Amino acid sequence: MENNKRGIIDRIKWIYKLSKHGLFMQGLRNNLAKIGIDIMPYYYFISTKDTAVLQKIRGEKINSTVTVFDESDLELIKASISGLDQKDFHEDLKNGDICMGIKHNNEIVAYSMIKNKPFYFRKRYFHLSEKDIYIHSLYTFDKYRGKNISPYMKYERYGLFEKQGVIYHHAITEYFNKSALRIQYKLKAKTVALYLSVILFKKWTFNYTLKKY
Repeated sequence: MENNKRGIIDRIKWIYKLSKHGLFMQGLRNNLAKIGIDIMPYYYFISTKDTAVLQKIRGEKINSTVTVFDESDLELIKASISGLDQKDFHEDLKNGDICMGIKHNNEIVAYSMIKNKPFYFRKRYFHLSEKDIYIHSLYTFDKYRGKNISPYMKYERYGLFEKQGVIYHHAITEYFNKSALRIQYKLKAKTVALYLSVILFKKWTFNYTLKKY
């Protein structure tokens, strides 16, 4: 939730939106994680430009150019969204991550982070080659939701990274995040596996493979 919307009425609206978009279980999982019971089933996807469906922004005309964000943009994002206080964007950039997104009239519309090196997710290792990138932390600000911006950004990245020899776009989506799953299905992403991660009181981590596709 964005930091400028933290009153009682805004929280009620936020809970309503979670339920409306099939995210109630996602919210429940996040709250359990806060007390030390962090149970996360998640899908691993790989998508390519060849199989993806063209996406366009809906509604009123806004700037549709996807650009690389700098450190000042990342600081603004971090200050605007609750729960990002523990994120170290500077360290991400130092490790080679790229932040890309859309701005409209100098206002951030949406952003996402991109890795181009092998990485660990909740202590599970994922390999990336020179032809792979991993897209994570995608977020669209409330004001611009419902305009198909997230799928549009994902589709535009295919062309942008194709020039660098990147073919495969990897992504992790939580099982309970129905909204994010719809984006993957809309882009015809291939489901690789369903995993389960359990972290108890930030001390013990367990990883399981529930299904491979």
